[in-house]
Amino acid sequence: MKKIIAPIVLVAALALTGCGATNAAPASTSPAAADEPKPVEEAPKAPDLAGDWKQSNSQSETDFMTAAITDGVISIDWELGSEDITAVYWVGTFEAPADATEPHTWTSQRDAAATDTAVMASTDDTKDFSYEDGIISFTVSIQGNSATVEMEKN
Repeated sequence: MKKIIAPIVLVAALALTGCGATNAAPASTSPAAADEPKPVEEAPKAPDLAGDWKQSNSQSETDFMTAAITDGVISIDWELGSEDITAVYWVGTFEAPADATEPHTWTSQRDAAATDTAVMASTDDTKDFSYEDGIISFTVSIQGNSATVEMEKN
């Protein structure tokens, strides 16, 4: 049902905003307008990835992953609403982007003290993450099966 609603909403939004007439005055062609300084374009800023994230490609409304990024740490949990369980998956280092270049990638070092006793946590020493177009992605492997998790900021 969601796959049908989204295109309809998009078409409706475009129809409502794309057909309006503008009442803007035409640009001045006087010589004085040509002498005005042009606005300075700011360089793109590095994205702020700190905050809460939620899996956007889960096949379930109740079972998904969440993440929190704060103070150089990324923490990822399983949110298994169907079982009323929240479980640690990953706690590790986070490297913030230095500039706006995408994709931004980093290798997180696992915090063994925070994950060694967590039953559903990854035991990998490192995990590779990527940020591009508002999405953080990483690979999850369970019993030889792998999937890419995509997360969007809340």
